[in-house]
Order: sequence, then structure tokens, then C-alpha cells
Amino acid sequence: MTKYIWICLTAARSNLAYIGEVASRGIFLFVILYIFLQLWRVTYAETNAEQLGGLTLSQMIWYLGITESIVLSNPPIAQEVDHDVRTGALAVQLIRPVSYPLYRLWTALGDRIVRFSLNITVTVGLVLLFVGLIPISFTSLLLFLIALPLAFVLDFLGVFLVGLAAFWLENTSGLMLIYGRIMMILGGMLLPLDLLPDEWQPLLKALPFASILYGPARLFVNPDLAFASELFLKQGIAIGVLSFFVACVYSTAVKRIHANGG
Repeated sequence: MTKYIWICLTAARSNLAYIGEVASRGIFLFVILYIFLQLWRVTYAETNAEQLGGLTLSQMIWYLGITESIVLSNPPIAQEVDHDVRTGALAVQLIRPVSYPLYRLWTALGDRIVRFSLNITVTVGLVLLFVGLIPISFTSLLLFLIALPLAFVLDFLGVFLVGLAAFWLENTSGLMLIYGRIMMILGGMLLPLDLLPDEWQPLLKALPFASILYGPARLFVNPDLAFASELFLKQGIAIGVLSFFVACVYSTAVKRIHANGG
């Protein structure tokens, strides 16, 4: 594990070298949160509701800030796999004494730690300015900090699985576009799943997308031990299932490399 931890640290340090690129996301985050604030202020005022989907206006803005911070911290994993496959750089990766999927996982985690840390710093500052502080306990922070890395790993597996399609398609940008849109809608990035039709909610909340965005964000703004236990179980099952699929697809993909000679 030591070598993978160093890979993670190296990726984080490399990301810090280009802090300007990461910081530019803060401007986009500011615009998005300000637009959401105005939209939800009107929505709460027009409906004369104190809560929507069990969330007050302040909790809703915090929720959206968390989901946006998670989404905007996602490194370009699929594009990097595309590049490795097209340029033949994968051959160099395969002769190294590390697992390629684990190398990509720990590199992505290192990148994401830096990206998310900056995003959440900007988010906290903006949301405090817009709506102020919501009740946050030590328990809620602890549960959130447990769910967040599991969400990162789960998101990596989904994106990496898309990236592995490059062995057959060479370019997975179209698939990543679809994945991103699915995450926005089914993951609860733009709208908490509690506001969707009741008959849809059980299915949507059972999907892995909800465990990446909706679950951690909801846990932060409205902590509940029963919800946390259910979320951790869903994340564990989804990670296990997706890891199995990644292993199967990757094994098949590597055989294609040997079959085609590069």
C-alpha cells in the first residue's frame, strides 16, 4: 500500500502546481450557487413553504454546494485512459510493478483531494455569505467524512469503467457526456431526489449515482444514523459490484492488447 499512497501524494502535489486551473473552478462555482440561490428563494417564497423535500432554504443551498463541489472535483479519468490506449502509453504502465487500475484510482484520489478541498472552501465561504450557517454537529461531519471517500471510489469505478471502453471505441467522450448527464439528474446534483415523484424515489435512491452525490450531501445537511447506515451499505455493495465489473472488463481489455500486438 505504501507505493499507492505515494502515488496519491504525488498526484496531489502535481495538482497543486496548477492551482490556477483548479481555482478557476471557484468562479464557476460562485456563479452556479448564486443562480441556485435566486431560483430556490423564489421557489420557497411562491410555495410559502418552510421546507421542501425536508430541507429548509439554507439546507437546500448547502446541499447544492456539496453536490457541486463533488462533481467539479472529478478529475478527467476517462480521458486519461483514452490517451493511454491511443498513444500506447498503457504498454509502459503495464510493465511497472503496480496495478494499472489501482494506479489510476490512487492518482484520481490525490487529484480529487486537492480539487475538492478548494471547492468546499469556496462553497463554505459563499454559502455562509448567502444563507449563513446551518446546525452542524460532530456526528454529521464524521458521517460525511466517512461517506465522502466511499463516494469518490464509487465515482472512480464508474468513470474508469467508461474509460475502459476506449479499448473498443478509442474515444469515450460521448459516453462520458452521457455519464455526466445521468449523474446530474439521477444522482441528485441539481435537485434532491426527495423532490422527485414518490414512485421513482426507491429506485433512484438504490442506484449508485445517488450514493455518490445525494447520499453524502443529504447526510451533511440532515444527519441521520439510520440513513447513514443504509448509505454505507449501498456504497459498499455498489463498490463491490462495480469492482467486479471493472476487473472483468479490464482482464478482457488486456487480452486484446496482446492479441493486437499493442
